[in-house]
Formats: sequence, structure tokens, C-alpha cells
Amino acid sequence: MAVGINTHELEKIVIDENEDFASMFEQFEKKESESVSQGEIVAIKDNQVIIAVCGEKKEGVISIDEIKDAKGELLFKEGDFLPIVIVGKRNEQPIVSHKKAIRREKMRQYIKDLGEDYKDKVVEGVVIKRNKGGYVVENNGIEFFMPKFAAAFKEGSKIEGKKIKACIINIKPEEDSIVISRKRLFEIENTVKKDVIDNLLKQDGILQGKVKKITSFGMFVDIDGVEGLVHYTEISYKGPVNPSKLYKEEDIVPVKVLSYDKDKRRLALSIKATTDDPWKEIENELEVGDAIKVTVSNIEPYGVFVDLGNDIEGFLHISEISWNKNIQNPEEFLKAGQEIDVEVIEIDTKDRRLRVSLKKLLDKPFEQFAKKHKEGEILKGVVATLTDFGAFIKLDSIDGLLHNEDAYWNKNEKCKDLMRVGETIEVKIAKIDREKERISLTRKGLIASPVEEFAKKYSMDDAVVGSVRDIKDFGVFIKIDDEMDALIRNEDLFPLKKEEIKVGDKINGVVSLIDAENNRIRVSVRRLERQKEKANLKNFNSNTNDKMTLGDIIKDQIQ
Repeated sequence: MAVGINTHELEKIVIDENEDFASMFEQFEKKESESVSQGEIVAIKDNQVIIAVCGEKKEGVISIDEIKDAKGELLFKEGDFLPIVIVGKRNEQPIVSHKKAIRREKMRQYIKDLGEDYKDKVVEGVVIKRNKGGYVVENNGIEFFMPKFAAAFKEGSKIEGKKIKACIINIKPEEDSIVISRKRLFEIENTVKKDVIDNLLKQDGILQGKVKKITSFGMFVDIDGVEGLVHYTEISYKGPVNPSKLYKEEDIVPVKVLSYDKDKRRLALSIKATTDDPWKEIENELEVGDAIKVTVSNIEPYGVFVDLGNDIEGFLHISEISWNKNIQNPEEFLKAGQEIDVEVIEIDTKDRRLRVSLKKLLDKPFEQFAKKHKEGEILKGVVATLTDFGAFIKLDSIDGLLHNEDAYWNKNEKCKDLMRVGETIEVKIAKIDREKERISLTRKGLIASPVEEFAKKYSMDDAVVGSVRDIKDFGVFIKIDDEMDALIRNEDLFPLKKEEIKVGDKINGVVSLIDAENNRIRVSVRRLERQKEKANLKNFNSNTNDKMTLGDIIKDQIQ
């Protein structure tokens, strides 16, 4: 089938069929009425060849280049005869040409070989010049005339030097002229193409096409001279694929015709439609929860595409690769071509989507940890993350939470201020919450509390002096030795009056509570007063008669 131009261009083609064909044809190079005859080389001088012409009184002259071959060697010598044609006269001297004689003989033979059934035969050639009536097209020494109305060139396009195909529409043997038409070629091609398209649209079978061009959105495929597009979504049931990774130009591919776009004059083709739809098999044989073996086909920053082996790809999101939530790139765990076992977690036949999980076939890190460790156990961990409320400590493959209040005895101290990410610290497992899958940690039990240091210096009922630091509804906080906070509850302030106490006042009392586990100290003024009363009573008894009664003592105090 001859190749035509894009039919969209025909709308822009400049054609004027009202032009007088005869007048245009006259503009084509006029053929000499004289026939080809023989001439004898009389002399070869410098760059000229003098030829004796039969029936002429004077010799003709041609350029020496006309009798040289491509290498510059002379093809004739003095005394040789050669074909010539008289193209005109000047002062009764004939103007002759050997090359035109050769060309005319070649043309006549070409016309003879064409025979009578020459109509619509396709020829190729190069446009060598343009004249008022049309164009001269040449191929291997044969010149064709193409009228302007039959050229079908776009206005303003570069014509000379353009290689074209056209149909023969007329031959004038008497003038050694062949008339050709591109327009006629397009008409034939479009008629044939329409018939081919109609035939293709009626077929439901598999056809063979040749890949002509590959783009980012698909492939252009030729079927019997008709162009079709295989969109990249119609290549594989896996979904959109890069056609350049699967095919190359000139590949023969099986296709099915989906439709024909009259506006774009293009077939819509499909490669995947030539095979059975694997999603039907998926729908019938696979269920959510099934474990299957797949192959990693493509790795992206957000997840992994896996091949099920039947032209279907599943998607493994990065969050489904491992129970480790800190995965930055799937390539840290998987590589292309690797076979893995996964669990099906979603089958969406409507949207052709299948999601799988790798981590669901793995033991949860929490369960592994809970089986291996128990509450109260002391471990070493690495600071993974610091927050306002504490720190996450990595223990094996799981993170435990260390709250600020469980990390330091001083309530003003925070993990983010005193720890650094990557630091190794010692912690104790405070709680393993299996329901919420949480690990709570503490460091307080591993660090001496301020109360323990206080207890080395003071004991219960020891007298202490403290400065009032704060006054609350439930009592007064004092600071002992400028280090340790202690609470005097309202009921332990007697005989002091709370409303008369102000920050900075010194208060005497005795230690009434030492709670090292909870880091608490309490002081009591009331208890101090009782101690004083007991001491006074004891001193008094030691200085009086043993027979004195209580009534006597009271009477004595009244006096």
C-alpha cells in the first residue's frame, strides 16, 4: 500500500481545479518536436565537443561534461557517433544536447514499459523545480509533471527537494510527458483506508500490527496501512505501564480493535484485550486473608508493586511492609525480583485494585517483646524520639514510653532538656499493657531520690526548720536546708494561724512522714508542740514529789 500524508492536512491544501490544465501543461518544459538522431564527433577542443549533425550545414556544439561519466572520464572520442537532439538554433547553427537525447530515449522506454494500463500507478520522485503551472518531479532521470491543482501541498511549505509519491493520471507519448497527481493518490488511499477500517471494525478477532512510534502515553500501531493508538492503559492488566520498557519500533504486536475516532481518524486498539481477563480468576479464586507468593516488580518511595504472576500487580504500601513504623524507604527491606509471601488485605474488582500486606504474616514486635520480658525488668534502650511529655525509648524492635515524671524526681526536669536522641540509657519496665499494646517505662527506681538523701540526714520526729515557699489551700510548702520541699498540712500547723503566715517565714516542726517511693516529706508543727509538752511534763515530774497528784499540778499551774 502506498503511504499517504496525514489526512488532517488535506483541509489546508491549496487546490484550484479551475485552472486551465492545457495552459499549465505548456509551462512544463516543452519537448522538442525533432526526433532523436545521430551525430558524429568532429573534434574535442578544450571544454567543447563539435558535432556534425545530419542534414545541417553547420556543426553543433555541446559541453564536454555531457560526454563524461561520474568519474570525469570521456565516454566518446573523435569519430564516434552518439545520439543527440536539436533543441533550437542560433544563427542557423543547431543547438544540440546529448543528455536530453538520452533522457528522451529513457522516457520513451519508460512510457512503453508502462503500457496502456498506467492509470493510478504510483511513482516516487523528488520535486526538482517549480514553474507557473506546477512542479517537475524527477526519479532516476525520468521527469514527471505535476499540475499545481494536483499537488496537494500545504500553503507556504517547502516544496523543492521534497520526496513524494503520486499517481500517474495522464501520458502524452508524442510529447514524452507523464502527468502525476498527489491528490489522486490521497483519494485512493482514503478510499482503501475506509474499506480497511470498515473491515477492521467488523472483526472481533486478534490482529497483528506493527509498532510505528512509542510515546509516553502509548504506542502508534499500523494495521494494513491504518494507524491506531494503543493507550498505555490498554497494554497490560497490571495497569498503566511504560510502553518503551516492553516494546520497540517495528515490533509486531497482537491487538484488538476497540473503536474508531472519526475526528482523529484513528483506531483505538488494545493489547491486553487479546488475552483473558485475569481479574475474573482473581474474583473467583482469591479472598481477603489469603496468603500468596509474589515477586517484587517495582519499588517506589511510597510502597512496592508486586507481580502475582498472571499479568496482575498488587500494591504493598510502605506501612504494610513491617511493624516498624520508622521505615523511610522500602528499598531498606526489599529489592526488585525478590519473592515474598504476603497476605491479601483488599480486592477491588471494580477499580482493578489489589492490596497486600507483608507485616500481617510476621509476629507483632509487641507480642515478641511481651513474651520475652516482664514488668519490673531492667533493660538498656536507645532514645528514639524526644517530646514535650517525655521520650520514646527503643527496646529491641519496639518503642516504650518514658514520661517526664517517671524519668526524674524533680518535676521541673524534662527528657527533651536532659537527653539526646541516640543516647543509651537504663530503664525499668513499669507496665506492659497488652490491650493497648503499650510499654510504660520508668527511671526513678534506678536513681536515688531526694527523699532518700534526706533520710540519710533526718529521721522521723527529727526537728527541722524550713522557709515558707508556697501557701496552698491544703497546707504550706517549706524548703528545708534550701534543698528539700516538705508539706505542712493545715491540721499540722496548730498552734500557728495560717492566715498570719507569709512566704519567706521560718517555721519550726518535726518530720512526720518520709515516703521515699513517692518522693514526699511532711512536717508537723502540732507534733512538735506535743513533743514539747511531753518534754515539759517529763521535766516537771522529775523535779517534784512523787506523791503529788494531777490535781496538785493543775492547782500549782493556776497559781
